Amino acid sequence: MPILNSVYRHREAGKTLTALADYRAAGGFKALEHALGEMEADDLQYAFVRSGLRGRGGAGFPMGRKASFLPKDSKLPKYVVCNADESEPGTFKDREIMEMNPFQLLEGLALAGFAIGAARGYIYIRGEYEHQARILDAAVLAAREAGFLGTNILRSGFDYDITVYRGAGAYICGEETALLESLEGKRGQPRLKPPFPAVAGLYGSPTLINNVETLAALPPIVTNGADWYLSMGTEKSPGTKLFSISGHVVKPGNYEVVLGDTTLRELIYEHAGGLREGRRVKAVWVGGSSVPVIGEEHLDVPLDYESLQGVGTALGSGGCIVMDDSGCIVRACLRLATFYRHESCGKCSPCREGTSWFERILQRMVDGEGRMEDFDLLESLFRRVSGKTLCPLADGAIAPIRSAITLFRDDFIRVCQEGSPRPDPMLPATVG
Repeated sequence: MPILNSVYRHREAGKTLTALADYRAAGGFKALEHALGEMEADDLQYAFVRSGLRGRGGAGFPMGRKASFLPKDSKLPKYVVCNADESEPGTFKDREIMEMNPFQLLEGLALAGFAIGAARGYIYIRGEYEHQARILDAAVLAAREAGFLGTNILRSGFDYDITVYRGAGAYICGEETALLESLEGKRGQPRLKPPFPAVAGLYGSPTLINNVETLAALPPIVTNGADWYLSMGTEKSPGTKLFSISGHVVKPGNYEVVLGDTTLRELIYEHAGGLREGRRVKAVWVGGSSVPVIGEEHLDVPLDYESLQGVGTALGSGGCIVMDDSGCIVRACLRLATFYRHESCGKCSPCREGTSWFERILQRMVDGEGRMEDFDLLESLFRRVSGKTLCPLADGAIAPIRSAITLFRDDFIRVCQEGSPRPDPMLPATVG
């Protein structure tokens, strides 16, 4: 496995890939040496396209196609921006990559820069990741001193350097155009699209934006070849994927699996140790909090983009939150509504007002003061908000609530009539 499983194997052998010497001994920077010494930029970009690597940040758009959208004849400088603003509830895989395998991320950034003809890369890291930012700063310095970053890298004539930029802790800056605004020193709010970042991104120049996991997957692809990557997973979902699993499981953590080869049941019961004795799965948010929730009847769905879409949810960022039958789905939705109301940047009125109303109505339900007409009111609000904003935050707030009402309507009706009991403080934390 190419990203974190290799870290775990080396850790068992007493080595850490945060040391440049250990990363080099494990084959690190051989992909960059191969690309700079034996490949043309177009060939490298084509390898990304052929691999079928899909963006691991949530949208799942093919990385190589995204890189191909940058205009080749532009006289403006080009940039690679790494979205390390990992703020989706339930997702913590990028944090572990940066903490335990930082050089693979830097190598991926350099490969992406060479493929599109960029001379500068940025890692936009969320403000709460202080420790990880320091690790990246040290890794950049070590890579620069060893000649893997900076001027005339490996005597190839390719100049490329990386800057680590710390955000201030805003969920909205995970949206790529809001991230660019923040990176330029402005208030982090989404831009109107088009133009898209590939044409007019950072400082109005062509910009490739991908998240940490996506860029960290590039070195193994270059080293082993696109066919190797395609040999894993399914036709439309090749490669491996990191899942951050949390909630009511015995062994929460990050698990790297081959897409399509593992079911949700296997992820929960074989990798994450299952649930507490006597408990059953009630609800799962597979791709972070902003995807539709699914129930126990969907545990045997394979973990890949198409299969999850087929049961009405999304793979998203891979932040798998598990709730057992001791949890309250209505209280969980209220927790999420509060989060999205707080994190709305307020630029779009439907989002600013809609998320506030979601929270108020759900709070009324949790307090046992809900009314049957609240269901129609929520559905009316969903229609007024969905698809009417500059970014997907509002739709991300709607998806878990609307799907929960559909799957667990009886629970919502009971809570409206009786209220929701306070959660047991001794239980593992979940969104509920």
